[in-house]
Amino acid sequence: MAINVLAVHRDTVGTEQAAGNSLAAAYSVGVLCWLLSAGVYIAAKWVSAEMPPWALCFWRVLIAWAILMPIVHRHFGDMIALMRTRGLELLAIGGIGLAICQGMIFVGLEHADATTAGIIIALIPIITMILARLILAEPMGRWQVIGSIAAFLGIVVIIVKGSPTALMRLDLNPGELWIVAGAFCFGLYTVLLRRAKFDANRLSLLVLLLGAAVLTALPFYPFELFSDERSTLNRRGLIALAYVAIPGGAVMYYLFNRSIEALGAGRAGMLLYVQTIFIAVLAYLILGEQLQTYHLEGAALIIAGLLLTILLKPKVTAKG
Repeated sequence: MAINVLAVHRDTVGTEQAAGNSLAAAYSVGVLCWLLSAGVYIAAKWVSAEMPPWALCFWRVLIAWAILMPIVHRHFGDMIALMRTRGLELLAIGGIGLAICQGMIFVGLEHADATTAGIIIALIPIITMILARLILAEPMGRWQVIGSIAAFLGIVVIIVKGSPTALMRLDLNPGELWIVAGAFCFGLYTVLLRRAKFDANRLSLLVLLLGAAVLTALPFYPFELFSDERSTLNRRGLIALAYVAIPGGAVMYYLFNRSIEALGAGRAGMLLYVQTIFIAVLAYLILGEQLQTYHLEGAALIIAGLLLTILLKPKVTAKG
């Protein structure tokens, strides 16, 4: 006891230093999570000519689910109870966010470059905010509307590659439209998950949602095998699959869960934007992609829209 009393000041300083180290470690985990996630886009684009997108999606969620399942074995009872009471809701939400979303993005990467996909994905917070307004009646002020319009114009600039005549001719890249649809699905997933308010351990809930994604992606996989000539997984495809399922799947999901626990959902989610940078850098180093002028113009509008949305939040009036 005497030692504790004498060391109060030293312990306080040590506690503050430990807290700082803990926060730095938490941010490091979050950044590593999004680096691994960025690699998924690179791997999917790398094998887009050989690997069917729905095969990649199905095996990714299946392997990630199988790896994470044993970790949550202590919660099996609660998980079974939740499936019995809200199984269809879990299936719908997990299917939209972790299967349909990913499948659409992988389909899009067959025709669009990874750099463009990374910039489009940065639109997710804007999409989420708009859907939260429509579905959850969350407040959305004037600056949020202006920011949303600016971000939308940024996506238009990227899709038409900075050429208004391409828009007039409807000369659009279908891959980029698929990626926009995928971003919309993830925004919808986020809002529906927020509305559902599942009372479950966060990691065990993720495992349930991954299981729902497996069931959702399953019908697309055999359909693709029967209708697509690329029905075998070659060496290149297996390497990509191993990455997207393990480092870019199970490990990434686990790290994201840990970052939310340490930082909170808001700060952990904001790290999403570093993924766009990682994708651009990795696409340049591995795929040889180049940033184009329209990428920079579109990204500038999206960033401006995000800043307006984040920094100038609507005022919430207290109800009498």
